Amino acid sequence: MSTASPSPQRFLTGITTTGTPHLGNFVGSIRPSVAASRLPGVQSFYFLADYHALIKCDDPARIQRSTLEIAASWLAAGLDPERVTFYRQSDVPEITEFTWLLTCVTGKGVLNRAHAYKAAVDKNQATGNDPDADVTAGLFMYPVLMGADILMFKAHKVPVGRDQIQHIEMARDMAQRFNHLYGEHLVLPEAVVEESVALLPGLDGRKMSKSYDNTIPLFTPRDQLRKLIAGIVTDSRAPGEPKEVEGSALFQIYQAFASEPETAALRQAYADGISWGDAKQLLFERVEQEVAPMRERYHAMLNDPAHIEALLQAGADKARAVATPLMRELRHAVGLRSLGALPAAAAKSKAAKAAAPTFKQYREKDSRFYFKLLDADARLLLQSQGFESPRDAAMAISNLQKEGPAALVTLQGQVEVAQGITDIELAAALRFFTAAHA
Repeated sequence: MSTASPSPQRFLTGITTTGTPHLGNFVGSIRPSVAASRLPGVQSFYFLADYHALIKCDDPARIQRSTLEIAASWLAAGLDPERVTFYRQSDVPEITEFTWLLTCVTGKGVLNRAHAYKAAVDKNQATGNDPDADVTAGLFMYPVLMGADILMFKAHKVPVGRDQIQHIEMARDMAQRFNHLYGEHLVLPEAVVEESVALLPGLDGRKMSKSYDNTIPLFTPRDQLRKLIAGIVTDSRAPGEPKEVEGSALFQIYQAFASEPETAALRQAYADGISWGDAKQLLFERVEQEVAPMRERYHAMLNDPAHIEALLQAGADKARAVATPLMRELRHAVGLRSLGALPAAAAKSKAAKAAAPTFKQYREKDSRFYFKLLDADARLLLQSQGFESPRDAAMAISNLQKEGPAALVTLQGQVEVAQGITDIELAAALRFFTAAHA
C-alpha cells in the first residue's frame, strides 16, 4: 500500500537592505538559512527586504548598494538559486496587496505592542516629546508587512534572532484572525532560534546592529577584521585572573562560530585567566577561518551586479508563481470577486426562478399523469390531458420548452391552452421558464 509523501517544509527569511551585512546577520540569518536550504524535503524562500528598508533609510543609493551587498553575501555563503526561491521583496507586488488584506484584520492594539514602535514612543517620552513624534505610519505598520512576507509563501519555519520572535507571533495572530473570518487559507509559522546565536553582541556588548554602529562587517578585509575584534569591549581583569564568560561579548561571538569542543576549551581558558589579547586573537583566527573562503567569492559577486540582477529576476518569477494563485484565492475569500460570481446575483436568480412560470406535475385518481403550466401569479396557462406514464408527461414538457407554442401542433389533443391566453403570452412564459431553469 503506497502512502502520500508529506508536504515539504517551507523555510523563509529576509534581511533588510539598509547596510553592509555583518557577523550578526551571518550567524543569525544567512548561515542557518543556507544550511536549511540543503535539507531534504525543504523549500526555502530568501528575500531582500527593500520595502522594509524604506522605513529606516531615506538614502536611495544606500538601499541599492545594500541590496547588492546582501545578495552577494548570501550567494558567497553558498546559497544556490537553483535550489531555493531567492528574490527581492519589491519585485513581488502581491506582497504589498496582501499587506492591505492583513491590515484590515489586525488590531491596532497588537501593533501598539510592537517592540520598535514602543521603543520609539519610550524614547520620545523620555525626552519630553510627543509620544508619536517622528513615528511614521511605516514604522507602526511594518509588522503587518512582515506578516505578509511570511504568510504569502505559507512558511512553516522562520529563522530569527530571539528579539524577532515577536514578529512571528504577530504573523501567527494575523493568520489566525484571517482564517477565522475567511476560512483556512494561511499557514501559522513557527520561529526557529539557534539559542547560542539568537542575539549576537556587537563591539560594545549591545546587540550587533547597524543602528548602534557596533557591527563587524562580514567581509571586511582581514586586517580590518583583526582591528575591529581588538576593539571589542572587555573588563579590566589582568592576564592570570579568572574571567567570566557570562556577559562576555567576545565569548559569545566566538561561541557562534566555534564547535562545542572549541567553545569548551575557551571556557576553560577563561577560568584559567587567559589574557584578553590572546582571547581576541583566538576569536580573530576562528572567524577568519570561516569567512576567508567566502570573501573572495563575495567580491567577485560585487563586481558583477548584472548577474545578481538576473538571478533576482528569475527568483521573482518563481516567487510570483506561488504568490499569484494564493493572492487570487485570498481576493476571492474576502469578497474581491468578479461580479459574474456575485452571491447577490445568485440570490436574485433563485428568486427569479421562484417567480417564473412553473410546470406542476401530478397524478390523478385515474392513475394517469398530468401537468399544467402556471404563471408567477398561479394563473393557469396550459393544461394537459392524462398520460400513461410520467415519462410521457416529461417528454411533452420538454417539447414545449424546446419548441414553444409550435409544439402544440404535435401535442394536439394532449395539451390545451387556457381560455384567454394568447400564443404570444404562452411563448413568453415558456421562454421565461426555460431561462430561469437553465
